[in-house]
Amino acid sequence: MQIQTLLFRTGVATLMAAALAACDTVPLTPARPAQTVTPPPAKQALFIRPASGTTIARFDGVRNKGLDIAGNLGDPIVASADGRVVYVGSELRSYGNMVIVKHNETFLTAYAHAQTILVKENAVVRQGEKIAEMGRDNDRVKLHFEIRKNGTAVDPEPYLNGRLQQ
Repeated sequence: MQIQTLLFRTGVATLMAAALAACDTVPLTPARPAQTVTPPPAKQALFIRPASGTTIARFDGVRNKGLDIAGNLGDPIVASADGRVVYVGSELRSYGNMVIVKHNETFLTAYAHAQTILVKENAVVRQGEKIAEMGRDNDRVKLHFEIRKNGTAVDPEPYLNGRLQQ
């Protein structure tokens, strides 16, 4: 009789193990939906390049407080960002005809060596709007472009390519 009990129990244990293996189990904690990771949006530049020519001199903070961009006489100069024109004139030595645009309490941009200026002081300008035409300094046709942060000249390139936002 003991052999029959042992066989019976072994058979029942085998059936139970097979039944458990075939069952779908319900997890104790509900499954979380798959989380998708979206990359951060590409940084948009605060300022755009004001002329399409090649850069012929870069910011060094001493001799050059901005970028010099080559071009042809009369090439368009556009506002680098939305703002208000706060200066139009030629009183600043070595800058020639110049436009200064105030963008906010922090930033100003300056566009020097213009042949023709197309905006007046206090005019509101939009990013990409033509504000002047390229002229020449003593030796060549170019635009001298500066970004000033709190009154101090800063390297424009990180602001033009989106690396810096403020």
